[in-house]
Amino acid sequence: MTKLTLSIAMGDYDRTRPIHDGRVTIDGVTAVTQLLSPEEMFFRAFRHQAFDVSELSFSSYCVKRARDDSPYVAVPVFLSRAFRHSSIYIRTDKGIERPADLKGRRIGIAEWQLTANVWARGILEDYGVKPRDIKWVRGGMHTPGRPEKIKIDLPKGIDISPAPENTSLDELLRAGEIDGFIGPRSLACFDEGYPNVGRLFPDGINAASEHYKRTGIFPIMHVLGLRQELAEAHPWLPGALLKAFSESKAVAEAALADTSATKVTMPFVEDVLAMARNLIGSEIWTYGVPGNRHVLETFLDLHHRQGLSPRRLSVEELFHPSTFEAYSL
Repeated sequence: MTKLTLSIAMGDYDRTRPIHDGRVTIDGVTAVTQLLSPEEMFFRAFRHQAFDVSELSFSSYCVKRARDDSPYVAVPVFLSRAFRHSSIYIRTDKGIERPADLKGRRIGIAEWQLTANVWARGILEDYGVKPRDIKWVRGGMHTPGRPEKIKIDLPKGIDISPAPENTSLDELLRAGEIDGFIGPRSLACFDEGYPNVGRLFPDGINAASEHYKRTGIFPIMHVLGLRQELAEAHPWLPGALLKAFSESKAVAEAALADTSATKVTMPFVEDVLAMARNLIGSEIWTYGVPGNRHVLETFLDLHHRQGLSPRRLSVEELFHPSTFEAYSL
């Protein structure tokens, strides 16, 4: 049988490299892989449907899915997950000491619909700070004029304005013209140790761990998308992708646990891994709907309440039907 040649866009992660370098193969597929940044992948996928298979922003995918115009159908491969308490940055000289102090403040965001921002606004809601309590300033992080990848209709009561022309959010935070920033990447001013720029939660690990103990939520950031017409033409393909990406992740997990010579350029790997397993369980990064339904349901609630999905999606609408279960021996 001739194999199906597919273009696959994904991030450069330990959990994807075995597919990229050929250690793990996809049944029936010759993979032409590209390791790209999230910003490039998502822009090209949603604007131009540039890839047969692509890592996708979970939020952007839900926007498109709720409007019934998504060119991709998702496979429950969660290539990016992250706790987002550490994604909320503040000016430390503005009297902001707790989440409630953000009410009425000007907070910068690159895009309203970024998945990290959906989760971060959900975190703030846990502390009684609703999206309408904040004055949002949207713009490019380091380059002025960043557009939303897809058009959105915000709910009533949301105060959002563009950053001044030819001004980046990094410049605004340095100058104290905004009181904080929320986003999946840090601004240069934070990375450089610029005075009076810090995090709302200085101990992000402790804050996220406490949140996980209460909620059991390890936030999902990205999903894997397959072009809809390919899924319809080759009904075996979604399951083959889930199988291969799960095997690829297993290779990465085995390497991470082998601390005879650590595979990542970080000290204390064994201690951090033990801490994560103590918090989450032996399998700290799961794919598939079973075990993740409560995380998915929580995100869909937030996404709808924040005005991003015009109707509240169900988990069953998100993923190809063949990926909800797998065989067992």
